[in-house]
Amino acid sequence: VFCYGQRSMLSFALAVILYCVWIKVLYNQQRLLTTRTGKARLLALIGRGCASRSKSTHGPHPCPSDEQPAADGIRALLVTAHPDDECMFFAPTVLQLLEINAAVHLLCLSSGNYYGQGELRKKELLQSCEVLGIPAVHVTVVDHRELPDDPDVQWDTHLVSTLILKQVQASSINLVLTFDGRGVSGHPNHIAIYRSISYLASVGKIPEGCCALALETVGLFRKYLSVSELPVSWMRRCDFTSIIGMGGYVQAKAAMYRHQSQLLWFRHVYLLLSRYMFVNTFQLISQDTQVPRIY
Repeated sequence: VFCYGQRSMLSFALAVILYCVWIKVLYNQQRLLTTRTGKARLLALIGRGCASRSKSTHGPHPCPSDEQPAADGIRALLVTAHPDDECMFFAPTVLQLLEINAAVHLLCLSSGNYYGQGELRKKELLQSCEVLGIPAVHVTVVDHRELPDDPDVQWDTHLVSTLILKQVQASSINLVLTFDGRGVSGHPNHIAIYRSISYLASVGKIPEGCCALALETVGLFRKYLSVSELPVSWMRRCDFTSIIGMGGYVQAKAAMYRHQSQLLWFRHVYLLLSRYMFVNTFQLISQDTQVPRIY
């Protein structure tokens, strides 16, 4: 019985080692693949969004270029609800976009003033963006009395969609990134942004040559598997994936450390174990998205 137990333990240890080796090989392969094909994939998505809107409108509305919709490059707008969202959830995407020389803009729809720390958190946001590589001139923080950092307040869809559309037009954005309908953490402010962009897409108000992507929410177990979750993401269909290496993770972690006011014990656990610190998977927000009710 003792020998059988030893063999079982050795078999289990060998299986764990082989799985870790496989994860490392897969991780490196996928990281290399996303680096090589990321820009082309995003340009294809922008082109697909442009083509679908052209078919649904009256008269011809050509994309900026028939073969390459974003000939002058990718101009991305990340729309978040609170300071620290940019590094807690979207760091892999931000870093990959900057790696392919995309222009990255950030629209943060509140100052994070739930505990009366709004001014401090604005400063922390700018410091975090500096670490990530987003220029301060590309960072916009909205401090509107109808958009408080408060999970008990339902943000107005019309107001949020108006602010987003204004920023898209002002900065000639061709790629919008935000949360999906579950908000990653389930925060109502995150979900309100998705509802607003879905509304813009469903009524055809997103400008020609621009597409919107929603960050996929995963279950709690997958969320805290770190890079071990990669095989699951690999097997599931998504429209775009961002994966960063260890250097990117260190940079994302350094950005989060600029949010000193938010570094409670459970966020240290998050930084250590969350797959969002390494992997982002996105789904396209299309015109087929169900029209949300406007409050």
